[in-house]
Amino acid sequence: MTFSSSKTKPKSFYWPIPRISVMDRYIATEFISPFLFGVGAFSSVGVAIGALFELMREVTDGLPISIAIKVFFLQLPYFISLAFPMSVLLAALLAYGRLSSDSELIALRSCGISIYRLAAPALALSLVITGLTFAFNELVVPAAKYEATLTLRRALNRERPEFRENNIFYPEYGRVQQADGESANVLTRLFYAEQFDGKRMKGLTIVDRSQRNLNQILVAESALWNIQENTWDFFNGTIYLVAPDGSYRNIVKFDQQQLQLPRAPLDLAARGRDYGEMNIAQSLDYLQVIRLSGDDKKIRKLKIRIQQRFALPFACLAFGLMGAALGVRPQRTNRTTGFGISVLVVFFYYLLMSIGDALGLTGAITPWMGAWLPTGTGLGIGLFLLWRIAR
Repeated sequence: MTFSSSKTKPKSFYWPIPRISVMDRYIATEFISPFLFGVGAFSSVGVAIGALFELMREVTDGLPISIAIKVFFLQLPYFISLAFPMSVLLAALLAYGRLSSDSELIALRSCGISIYRLAAPALALSLVITGLTFAFNELVVPAAKYEATLTLRRALNRERPEFRENNIFYPEYGRVQQADGESANVLTRLFYAEQFDGKRMKGLTIVDRSQRNLNQILVAESALWNIQENTWDFFNGTIYLVAPDGSYRNIVKFDQQQLQLPRAPLDLAARGRDYGEMNIAQSLDYLQVIRLSGDDKKIRKLKIRIQQRFALPFACLAFGLMGAALGVRPQRTNRTTGFGISVLVVFFYYLLMSIGDALGLTGAITPWMGAWLPTGTGLGIGLFLLWRIAR
């Protein structure tokens, strides 16, 4: 008896791997060294101006040096993240400037390589750094900044409770149809509490204009948020019902009264982080809270900050484009010149950011446009410069 076995040969799978040419590796090598130099140089300048002098002043006022060193290192990630886009610009300028001054770009172009192909390695590295900057800004910078703030407050005995203690003020707005038929955004409810101990609010006054032709004024000694019922329990208070002509329609005294009011004042009393201490998820949660208040200016500001979380990392790509376009010109760019050009370009970038902020806050443009104005302008200028040189 014979057995015939037929073994199926396993199939081989080949994943396509982008081909990196010798030229790409050569340009990338020229790019990485000045990039690292730029991260070190710009971070040092930024942290010296933005944090070091302030910490030295606190040390002279009694802050322990060990705490000052800890706060210094916790603040460092923020300045490193700011240095990434500037370092990309400096690296592209110096890398292509060196190749251009030694006529290596002329030799490569004589072989039929276009300007766009020459700029491709710098753009690919800029895109990688864009992703790293986004991850760094989301995962490291907000947590480090928040920890630095808490550490400094504890050391200086300026620690604050995790909630607002006094004067909780919560306005609520809504669209109301006016006598002429037009609808307008008006104040519909005003919530005020004198004190909050983290659990109970005291000294409350609430003006409720949410019902047509009936205004209510509630004054209560204290109030608690009822988690089971999702309502507010008010204690020892009075409700004044006011007629449209301004006269009191009714007065109701109570020992305990349950009212359906939003939870937003309690969320607002919880002390939040600054914008720079929140990542995107935390910022979106906070946006839901302040949306209930109808405070357009605060909502716009937060929307701009959220969009800037996406726009700022793409400044690396915009600066990479501009640096490559400026660097391939037939002239040598040394480190001093490259540093100066980088500072000048970054100055105009942050000037445009301030203009975008102002226009976005006033409502002249949308928050999205305000946040992306400097990055979009940088990308447009970089593409234009590259196209013009390639002609």
